[in-house]
Amino acid sequence: MLIEFTLNGKTVSVDVPEKMTLLKCLREVLGLTGTKEGCDSGDCGACSVIFNGKLTKSCLLAMPLVAGKEVITIEGVRAPDGGPSDVQQAFLDHGAVQCGYCTPGMVMAGEALLTRNANPNREEIRRAIAGNLCRCSGYEQIIDAIEDAAQRRLAKTK
Repeated sequence: MLIEFTLNGKTVSVDVPEKMTLLKCLREVLGLTGTKEGCDSGDCGACSVIFNGKLTKSCLLAMPLVAGKEVITIEGVRAPDGGPSDVQQAFLDHGAVQCGYCTPGMVMAGEALLTRNANPNREEIRRAIAGNLCRCSGYEQIIDAIEDAAQRRLAKTK
């Protein structure tokens, strides 16, 4: 099945089996391995992407549903100069990366949250990352990082 969609700002066309998930397409067809495969059942959030503006678990999204839509993966998240985005830099600054397996999904959750809520409180951040599991950090560094990224963005607008 030929499917065309926007991926990280560029139009792509892929010929994939109808039952293939977005996660499998990203990793196996397009070679974008930043989106991680964890549980493959929508429980861990390691495969999170931004799909049409909303945080979505790519392991649950069948490719026919992607046709004509927009997908942003961790590879599409960066600063204008090509370096780490403010969320990514905050993760580094706060030691919120630990083993790194959940990091792409957590960064995507942070990006999705800050797109819809420029100044979230800690409880809103907790709720935003609730669908993403981390076995290393205890979550506090992740919450600190997203909170810091929000403050960085707010400071730029003043």
